[in-house]
Amino acid sequence: MALMKQAVIPEFFARLKKAIPEPETELEYDNVYHLLVAVVLSAQATDVGVNRATTPLFKIIKTPAEMVALGEKKLIGYIKTIGLFRMKAKNVIALSQLLIERHGGEVPHTHEELQALPGVGRKTANVVMNVAFGEATIAVDTHIFRVGNRTGLAPGKNPLEVELRLLKRVPEEYRLHAHHWLILHGRYTCKARTPECPKCVVNDLCLFKGKTTLADGVGRRT
Repeated sequence: MALMKQAVIPEFFARLKKAIPEPETELEYDNVYHLLVAVVLSAQATDVGVNRATTPLFKIIKTPAEMVALGEKKLIGYIKTIGLFRMKAKNVIALSQLLIERHGGEVPHTHEELQALPGVGRKTANVVMNVAFGEATIAVDTHIFRVGNRTGLAPGKNPLEVELRLLKRVPEEYRLHAHHWLILHGRYTCKARTPECPKCVVNDLCLFKGKTTLADGVGRRT
């Protein structure tokens, strides 16, 4: 796998920062518990789809206790438009119960405590730690995995390899927001099927050999 030179990485992130100075998650939430639930629901689903389901749910449910009282069956009614909704409903009720039993209804701050909750893997834990608690973690989803490999920024065979390489290679000043910049870049520019290379702000730094051009009809305004 091609590896981007370390010397150009600061410029790579400087350009992403200039394009989006204050990147944020596109999941909608009112408190840390909402964020945790939304991220659990977002697995194999779009943020738009999750927001559509959680908007009415979060209007009536603010705490783990309220979620447990709602129950799995009624929760399914709110999230049935999201993929894997039955399993996710079961996990959300179970993790809510554990938050009450183990953490006084509060969302814990560590990888270990978060990953001990049903439906919470490393990626979900990293998102919560970064967005809610300001930790410089990098949550590798499908977009970051693609961008890391395609550009040569942090190639790896699996999400954990990409995450660990990013943590080593991303300059400290950019690490807090790195995963949001990379997610948004992958979602709107470095797309899976047809990356919009002509409008990419890091095109000249990227090592991808299959770059699209204006001649391909990519990046043109219609």
